[in-house]
Amino acid sequence: MPPKASKRRELPKTPPGVKLLGPFPEGSERVLTAEAVAFVADLVRRFAWRIDELLAARAERQKKWDAGWRPTFPADTGHIRGTAWSVAPLPADLLDRRVEITGPVDRKMIINALNSGASVFMADFEDSNSPTRDNVVGGQVNLQDAIRRTISYQAPDTGKSYRLAERTAVLMVRPRGLHLPEKHFQVDGKPAPGCLADFGLYLFHNARELLSRGTGPYFYLPKTENHLEARLWNDVFLRAEEKLGLPRATVKATVLVETLPASFEMDEILWELREHSAGLNCGRWDYIFSFIKRQRMDPAAVLPDRAQVTMDKGFLDAYVQLLIQTCHRREVHAMGGMAAQIPIKDDPVASEAALEKVRADKLREVRAGHDGTWVAHPGLVAVARQIFDEHMKTPNQIAVKREDVRISEKDLLRVPPGTRTEEGLRHIIRVSVQYLEAWLRGTGCVPIYNLMEDAATAEISRAQVWQWIHHQASLSNGKTVTPEYFRKVLDEEMERLRGELGAERFPGKFKEARRIFEKMSTSGKFEEFLTLPAYDMLIAQEGGARGASRRR
Repeated sequence: MPPKASKRRELPKTPPGVKLLGPFPEGSERVLTAEAVAFVADLVRRFAWRIDELLAARAERQKKWDAGWRPTFPADTGHIRGTAWSVAPLPADLLDRRVEITGPVDRKMIINALNSGASVFMADFEDSNSPTRDNVVGGQVNLQDAIRRTISYQAPDTGKSYRLAERTAVLMVRPRGLHLPEKHFQVDGKPAPGCLADFGLYLFHNARELLSRGTGPYFYLPKTENHLEARLWNDVFLRAEEKLGLPRATVKATVLVETLPASFEMDEILWELREHSAGLNCGRWDYIFSFIKRQRMDPAAVLPDRAQVTMDKGFLDAYVQLLIQTCHRREVHAMGGMAAQIPIKDDPVASEAALEKVRADKLREVRAGHDGTWVAHPGLVAVARQIFDEHMKTPNQIAVKREDVRISEKDLLRVPPGTRTEEGLRHIIRVSVQYLEAWLRGTGCVPIYNLMEDAATAEISRAQVWQWIHHQASLSNGKTVTPEYFRKVLDEEMERLRGELGAERFPGKFKEARRIFEKMSTSGKFEEFLTLPAYDMLIAQEGGARGASRRR
């Protein structure tokens, strides 16, 4: 059965300087053990200051972006790009990753994803997870049980039981990005970085168990911007392996290239992680967000409707080609992006149209040379697998070196053609407010208009609205996107949502969701991440990080 929400548990003594701020869900005593907490505290004390420095460096670079600077392939690391080397050999169970499924760390999702027929399941503490106490700590409980094959779930509405199949997907875990704190875990009076809490608790409890079962502790790293951030992660891995007595290079990690700056340092990122690398992934949705965010002051970088920014055009096509070439040159996997479509049960025609989009996307990826791809729904695993099985007869395509690719710095900054429409504006408003409302209720992965949406959706949308307002963008109907026009459209779309969803869904958290979205879309200052103020609201809804365990 799943952990029970917000039931106070008696936790063990914590090390000096550490506070755990609850109440925590049932099962948390298995996660927040004294030894595990001490292990995370060690990582925090060794690396939190470096994370702070790296985040400050991001802010300083943004000032350069705002002043008109644009990145190039770094001259001081040219020797890394220009010499022959490869990453360390991969474990056997990571050689064939042709279909990966992703989703949050709730109990039912974990079981369904592991049973889906996918090669890999990425359990997500980041964009598809709302970081409530119950989700973060309960997710660790769920993963412990899944690895030990004791996990089960009974649906309260139907009574249906869920258990693991004999054969399951390989498990990978995505901790939160460097920027996200964990306010329920404090070390020396400060919140721990969420990434170190997620990584540390998972590794401490599960590394040896995974190794005993013929697999290992495998991770996805989000929001990385440069090789210095990759170096930090490599140092974290080395320290963790040393502390736990694990063989060096036990940890393997795939970096999501989902920020614009990272695309200029892909060789360097692989170099820093070469002992621990499991390749790179095209994180398309956050990449679009980063493209807008970093170039937000540039009127020449204003994008068309989100739906028109597709993987076969402009900067997205360029970075895909370069990523595949870079990874294969270094003998490691180049993973494709997410198919966000979901099957539509009550409309066979619309469902087939959605599946056809998935087939076309996966065909583009496998022909380009990707070694695998992502889907968001178990119903898409077979569709994606069929395409890759037909066109990739070997475990991967690393032997396809793509020496034909010639990508310049200008290519990585190329804005795709397209139009800006009022319907496009209205659509992203509706999607974003609905997603934020669900996130504030503790649900981080939501089907909306037949697509599986996560935090990257809301990030793209509020960044794009901010960009259109800031640059007074014109729409195809002749309207100019001003703050007043945006608020008028927002009012109308809120009424439309009220009609679509009905009184039972209102008020919900729609008032709060609207307030966050409107403020961040119209503010004179562009906020780095939507999830930071939203997390503050989430903490406030929980009653604050209170109920501290006794400090020892």
